[in-house]
Amino acid sequence: MRSPGDQDNVSVSQGVRMMFYMMKPSETTFQTVEEVPDYVKKATPFFISLILLELILSWFLKGKPPGRLDDILTSMSAGVVSRLPSLFFKSLEVTSYIYVWENYRLFDLPWDSQWTWYLTFLGVDFGYYWFHRMAHEINIIWAAHQAHHSSEDYNLSTALRQSVLQPYTSWIFYSPLALFIPPSVFAVHIQFNLLYQFWIHTEVIRSLGPLELVLNTPSHHRVHHGRNRYCIDKNYAGTLIIWDKLFGTFEAENEQVIYGLTHPIDTFEPFKVQVTGQEVPLSSAASLQLKMYTVLQFAVMLSFYEETFANTEALSQVTLLLRASFILLTLTSIGFLLDQRPTAAILETLRCLVFLTLFRFGHLKPLFPSLSFVFEMCLHAWQLIQANCLQTYSLKWRFSFRFVLLSGESEA
Repeated sequence: MRSPGDQDNVSVSQGVRMMFYMMKPSETTFQTVEEVPDYVKKATPFFISLILLELILSWFLKGKPPGRLDDILTSMSAGVVSRLPSLFFKSLEVTSYIYVWENYRLFDLPWDSQWTWYLTFLGVDFGYYWFHRMAHEINIIWAAHQAHHSSEDYNLSTALRQSVLQPYTSWIFYSPLALFIPPSVFAVHIQFNLLYQFWIHTEVIRSLGPLELVLNTPSHHRVHHGRNRYCIDKNYAGTLIIWDKLFGTFEAENEQVIYGLTHPIDTFEPFKVQVTGQEVPLSSAASLQLKMYTVLQFAVMLSFYEETFANTEALSQVTLLLRASFILLTLTSIGFLLDQRPTAAILETLRCLVFLTLFRFGHLKPLFPSLSFVFEMCLHAWQLIQANCLQTYSLKWRFSFRFVLLSGESEA
């Protein structure tokens, strides 16, 4: 049995292979759930690297980026929001699975057997197919899942546009596996099944030849994200396309796919992306300078996000709550700026002040320690401005009060 500390590091080779479900059973077999690494958390650098690689390849092959900047930011924001609950709660999919395993299992398959590993691979993928299909066919589940389909672009960032509510229904479809498959094996495959689906959200890869017969590929998944008539309710697969072929939901890509919902959303705000479905403008009306500002703020926020997840156990619950709130405030403010809301400037000013306050009390640290002096100066400047404003307001109030008194004496 390996100690949890042995799983903290994932090499570049392992990182790339885990994104394509190419890890060996011997590398990913654990006796207990506590030993299983958080592969999704460790995948963040690979998400960003592949997004940048797609950008380069798209410019080289097509002479244009793979999507709109504002849409990419919205997708990545949704991904951040979907992960925040894991700062405070264990995965509902794994927690419910453990409950069924401990109370209702029929027999135990060996956790260290390769046959158990491969059976779980098939079982999780089969469960995902039926969850995904029901997410499109049952309105209450679709209400959450529609967030993933709300982008009118199709690129790797679209894969990150996940619903924060999805795990509250998906666990049902994996529970039958808990009757005989150990939780530690399930905890590995539920992550790899999700990671595999990242790279298939791209237009850069057109076809994979014979692999199209068995695997879910970018071509198959483009159809799933289409709103063309021939694309609706097709290709629900996670890793293997065989389920769609077996159950009559397969459709090959045969014409240009138009992406998005049949009733698109009208906002770049992350909370509305999770729950709404109205008409949408094609792009944000924000200026290029403002868009670059939002990119900069998103990058700074992402550094805090990464640092928070990397040090979850070392941070207090209060700090975690404040950081999560600040991340949500940042994403909301970015959405307001891209939407050109009338209150966007006020909200962004408030966000900056919240940042300085959290920094002042040690709940946030600057990206580079050398920037501490800059933030301290900004904080002192704000305190001086605040003091001057209060003093000015007090003088104006006293002057006005004295003027009223004098006016009253004159009339008398």
